[in-house]
Amino acid sequence: MVYCQSDKEKLHPVSYELISKASEFHGMEVVALVLGNSEDAEVLFNYGADRVILVENVGSYNLEVYTDVICKIVKKESPEIFLLGATQLGRELAPRIAARLNTGLTADCTNLEVNDGLIYMTRPAFGGNLMATIICEKHRPQMVTVRPNVFEKRENKKLGKVEKVKIDYKESRIKIEEVIEKGLKETDITKAEIIVSGGRGVGSKEGFEKLKEFANLIGGVVAGSRVAVENGWIEKEKQVGQTGKTVRPKIYFAIGISGTIQHLAGIHENSFIIAINKDKNAPIIKMANLAIISDWGPVIDRLIKRKIEKEKASVLK
Repeated sequence: MVYCQSDKEKLHPVSYELISKASEFHGMEVVALVLGNSEDAEVLFNYGADRVILVENVGSYNLEVYTDVICKIVKKESPEIFLLGATQLGRELAPRIAARLNTGLTADCTNLEVNDGLIYMTRPAFGGNLMATIICEKHRPQMVTVRPNVFEKRENKKLGKVEKVKIDYKESRIKIEEVIEKGLKETDITKAEIIVSGGRGVGSKEGFEKLKEFANLIGGVVAGSRVAVENGWIEKEKQVGQTGKTVRPKIYFAIGISGTIQHLAGIHENSFIIAINKDKNAPIIKMANLAIISDWGPVIDRLIKRKIEKEKASVLK
């Protein structure tokens, strides 16, 4: 079973990714669970869902209500495996559901394989120094969260009809008075085709302003490592890595980033990585498609200068 998150009546992209992955598990029925109104519920059949359950009588997201409803559906359906996206919402729901169902939870997985009914869940462990593969032998369902962009969205068309149901649930003790949207939303790094990402080696907030200038010139967005976020050089929502976001750009500039397992776990394997680092032994140098062994500052200054000169020349033609 896959919980398919719905945002403002549209399914979150991770829903299609998880359904696609689940459809690879041979011999298992893929059941998609959607809560609230969703225009796209039927589309899940195009990505490998065998059944789609739509709970109609719940409104916008409420942690207590959603936990109660999902647990009731899971108890009724008794799935062997239960997948959720490791979105902000999924990270709130998953541990509560696991505790309520008295089962285990493996979070932020980077790979999933099924063998003899057991799901082998792989994720970085021990501070990202190794990859651990975990199984949950004695409790059901086996629960997993996976971040957006880890798996590919693949069409696998099946025929079916959405099962619309209503579930009785406890009224929430939490009352939401008002939801205020953040103003001036920048491009989400998970949707960017070019990312200019900085790490410890960038050294300061001023250094990140230079990266932002370069990113703007080439049509990219700025991101950063965990160290950059912890030092206050860049916002948390722009963090790439195991404790941040998984990104899938065409080009990923890794500037002053050493390349720990935690960080690399956040970069899709098909991205073209350009690394700029003065340490020739940094792990990112081995992983990069193109590596420049140098201080990052002079390299970025030169790239900015070349780009500006090129744009001026094109205007004068």
